[in-house]
Amino acid sequence: MAAKVPRNFRLLEELEKGEKGLGAEACSYGLSDGDDLLMSNWNGTILGPPHSAHENRIYSLNIHCGDHYPDVPPTVQFISKINLPCVDQKTGKVEPSRLPCLSQWKRDYTMETILIELRRYMALPQHKKLPQPAEGSTFP
Repeated sequence: MAAKVPRNFRLLEELEKGEKGLGAEACSYGLSDGDDLLMSNWNGTILGPPHSAHENRIYSLNIHCGDHYPDVPPTVQFISKINLPCVDQKTGKVEPSRLPCLSQWKRDYTMETILIELRRYMALPQHKKLPQPAEGSTFP
């Protein structure tokens, strides 16, 4: 069995990858506060997938990695308003039970995994033409 990487080491790896832009081109992430020694609060960005109602839109999200991350998935909340079945339309929170990578969370998954999965979710045939709120609108 492989050694279990401690939370902070794992988050440092993700921070380095996010800051260097080594991940997926259409998704980015980083610490929301560089002084956050616990590395709990992150910002994420998703570029809307082409050929969808999301095309040419940039979606901002907050990601919170609790004390038990990566054993437990982070909480994810859209700042930018978006109409998707997995997003609470009052708060912008992503419902873990409605997004496969959160409902079937594995320790190997990362924040990038979630952002990529959300982007794929936007592009699904049943979601890509959903009417969207005005561009630039945000959740309270």
